[in-house]
Amino acid sequence: MQRFQFLSIHSIFLFFLFASSCVTAQQRQSNISLGSSLRPTTNSSWLSSSKLYAFGFYPRGNGYAFGIFLAGIPEKTVVWTVYRDDPPIPSNATLLLNTEGRLVLQSAQSQVTDIANQITGSASSASMLDSGNFVLYNSSGEIIWQSFDYPTDTILPTQRLLTGYELFSSVSETNPSTGKFRLKIHRDGNLIQYPTHTEDAPAYAYWSTGTGGRGDHVTLNLDVNGHLYLLNASGFNIWSITEGYPTGGILYLMRVDWDGILRLYSHNLRPNGTWSALWESSKNKCDPKGQCGINSFCFTNDKKTDCSCLPGFASVNQGNWTSGCERDFILESCSNGHGPVKVKIEQLEDTLWEDGSYLDLSETTKEDCQQACLEDCNCEAALFKSNDRKCRMQKLPLRFGKRDIGNGSKNFAFIKVGIASSDVNNEPRKEKKCLRTGLIITLSCVFGASILVFAACLIFIHGYQVWSNRIIAGNGNFRFCEDIAPVSFTFAEIEKLTDGFKEEIGKGSSSIVYKGIMMHCNKFVAVKKLEKVLAEGEREFLTEIKVIGRTHHKNLVRLLGYSFDGPNKVLVYEYMSNGSLADLLFTPEKQLNWIERMDIARDIARGILYLHSECRTQIIHCDIKPHNVLMDENRCAKIADFGLAKLLKPDQTNTFTGIRGTRGYVAPEWYRNLAVTVKTDVYSFGVVLLEIICCRRCMDQNFPDNQIVLQDWVCQCFDAGDLRQLVRNEEVDLKQLKRMIKVALWCILDEPSVRPSMKKVLLMLEGSVEIPIPPSSTSFVTSI
Repeated sequence: MQRFQFLSIHSIFLFFLFASSCVTAQQRQSNISLGSSLRPTTNSSWLSSSKLYAFGFYPRGNGYAFGIFLAGIPEKTVVWTVYRDDPPIPSNATLLLNTEGRLVLQSAQSQVTDIANQITGSASSASMLDSGNFVLYNSSGEIIWQSFDYPTDTILPTQRLLTGYELFSSVSETNPSTGKFRLKIHRDGNLIQYPTHTEDAPAYAYWSTGTGGRGDHVTLNLDVNGHLYLLNASGFNIWSITEGYPTGGILYLMRVDWDGILRLYSHNLRPNGTWSALWESSKNKCDPKGQCGINSFCFTNDKKTDCSCLPGFASVNQGNWTSGCERDFILESCSNGHGPVKVKIEQLEDTLWEDGSYLDLSETTKEDCQQACLEDCNCEAALFKSNDRKCRMQKLPLRFGKRDIGNGSKNFAFIKVGIASSDVNNEPRKEKKCLRTGLIITLSCVFGASILVFAACLIFIHGYQVWSNRIIAGNGNFRFCEDIAPVSFTFAEIEKLTDGFKEEIGKGSSSIVYKGIMMHCNKFVAVKKLEKVLAEGEREFLTEIKVIGRTHHKNLVRLLGYSFDGPNKVLVYEYMSNGSLADLLFTPEKQLNWIERMDIARDIARGILYLHSECRTQIIHCDIKPHNVLMDENRCAKIADFGLAKLLKPDQTNTFTGIRGTRGYVAPEWYRNLAVTVKTDVYSFGVVLLEIICCRRCMDQNFPDNQIVLQDWVCQCFDAGDLRQLVRNEEVDLKQLKRMIKVALWCILDEPSVRPSMKKVLLMLEGSVEIPIPPSSTSFVTSI
C-alpha cells in the first residue's frame, strides 16, 4: 500500500461517523465554490464532510503530488493520482477552481494545466464526497465530471470500472508513477491482467476471471461490504470475485498493487486499526509476467520475490531488476568469418519463459534439443518441455521468466554461454586420458558405421523420390501439407488448386495473386503468377527458389512451392488471412492501437534482420512498404515478396520508377546510381516506421502543404519538440513515441553509411540501447 506519515484524526470519532454514513455517502459532501484554491504548504486539501477523504496535495519525493487520499487514518493512503507520471509538483504551485469553471493546476510561472480536461461545459461548484469521489457540478447541480470515472490503480466502494478501461499499478509502494502491470475489463466480460507494454493477447495474460462471452458492457463493481463482482449491461451479476464481508466501521478498497497482484483490502476504523489483505488474485508473486527484466527469471525466497540472471549473464543495473540482464561475454555473429566460437550450453531447470521461437523441432529429446542449439549459430537459447517433446529455438532476449516447479511437466532452458579459458585448459588429467582412449575406439566404430549409414541413405533417398513422384502424379495430395518446402508443381495442379485462377486477391506491376486451397490438408494458399522473370534458364531459377525456400522465420511469409512450366512462372505462398499492413494502417475503421503498432514495427525489423544477417545467402528486399507486410490470423506481421528482388529482371530492381505506390519509400542512392546495400532496406523501414507511428501514408495530398511529405513534417515536429500532434488525440507513451521517432529519423538519413544496421535498429526499438539525438533535420532528403 502507498503509505505516507500523516497526523492522525481521532479514530473513534471517525468510526461512528463512518458507520452511520455508509449508506448516504454519495449525498454527504463539502461544497467548494468558484475561486477556491489550494497550496501544498498552507491550505493543502479539501476534506469530505466526514473528514475521511481529502482532495489535494501530499508529499512525493522532493516535492508534492496531487490526488485523493485517506486523511482520516494514521497512514495517508493514496487512492487516486493526477498526472501520476509527471515530475513532483513544486511548493509554489496552486490548485484553483477558477471563475471560468475550470479546475486547473497553476505554476509560479503562470503555466496552467487542466485537472479535469474531459469536462463538458463549465463548473459552478465542486465537492469531495464521503465515498471518495471528487465531483464537479454545473449550474443545474448535475455532475459533469467525477474522479470515479478515471481510476488509476484503485477501486473504492460504489465505484465501477467500465468496459475498455484499465487500472495500472504503481512503480513501487512510494512511487505512484505508472508501473509494470495493468487490469482491463474487456467488452466480452473478461477481466484480465497483463504486463503494461503488451497487446491484449492470451499469450501475455497472467490472471483472468474467465468470464469472456458472458455479457456485453460488463463493469467491475465493489460494494461497501467488500463484495467484488461483475455486472452485465442489464444489471445481472455474472461473476462474484469475493462474496462480501462484515460491515460497520470497516473500509474496503481494491487495488492493482505495484507487484502486479490484484488485492482486496480492509481497514478497521476503530482505534489502532490496520490494513489487511482479504483476497488476492494470486498466491504466487512470480505469476505477474514481467516481475523481472529481460534475460532474468523470478523466484520466491522466504515468501519474497527475487530475480536471477540467466547463466552467463549479469545484471545491467544492480538493485534494479527492471533493467534485466546482459551477457558477460561477446557471442560472435554467424558470419564473422573467424571460425567456430567457443561456447557451451548451460542447463536451467524448472523455468518458464515467453516462447518467441524462430524454429520448432518436434518429437525430439532433451539431449537432441541441447545439441541442436549448440550447433545452430543463430540459436542463443532453447526451451524444451518433456510433455510435448518439442524444442523451441530462441533468439535473445528472453522475457517473462519465472521458476515453475511441480506442474507435471519438466521444463528446461538451454542457454548458450561462453567458455572461459580455464574451462578448456584445466580439465582433470584423468578425463583427458579417458578421452584419448575413447577417441581411438570411437573412430574405429564411426568408420565402420559410416559405410552402413551411407548405403542406407542411398536406399532411402531413392525410395523417397519414387514415392514422392507417385504422389504428385497421382491424386494431387501435395507434399507441402507434410511441411516440406519448396515443392515443384505442374501448371495443371496450380490451376486445380486455384479453381482456374478464379479468385484474385492482389495485383502488382510484376504479378497477380490468387487464392487457392489444398483439398488434401484443407489449407489456403496464395498463388502468385510472375511476369518479367529472369531469362537465365530453369536451373538458375530453381537455384534461386531453393535459396528463398530455405528461409524460415516467423516474420517472413513462407514459400511453399513453385511451378516452372514453360512461360508460366508461379510461386505458392502461405495465405495471410488479415491482409496487408496497409489495409490496417490506412483504413480508419481497422486501425490498430499503439501497442499493437509497436509490436508490428518490431516484427518487421526482426524479419529484415533475418534477411540481412541470418540467411546463408544475404537478401536485400528492395521494396519494404506496408503493402508487402502481411498479417496472419494472429496479426503477426510477416514480410512478403522478399525473394522477388532475386527472381525478377534487373529493370525491376535497379530502379523503382516503373513501380507505382513505392514513391517515398525509395532510398536516395537509387537516384544517384550508387551501390544498393542493406542500408537501402533500412531507409525504407524508417519510412514505414513513421507511417506505423502516425497511421498515415508517407505522401498524402489531403494534408496541408507542410504535412504532405510525412518525413518533412516529422522533422519539423521533432525540431520544434512537439511530437504530440503526430498521433493526434491517441493515448500513447510519450517517452516511447520520442524513442520511436528518433529510430525512424536515424533510418532515413541521406547518407547510407550513417544509417544504423537492422540489428542496431531492433535493439533501439526494444529499448535495449540508448538512442542519441539524430543529426539536424537539414540532413534529411526526401525521395520523391
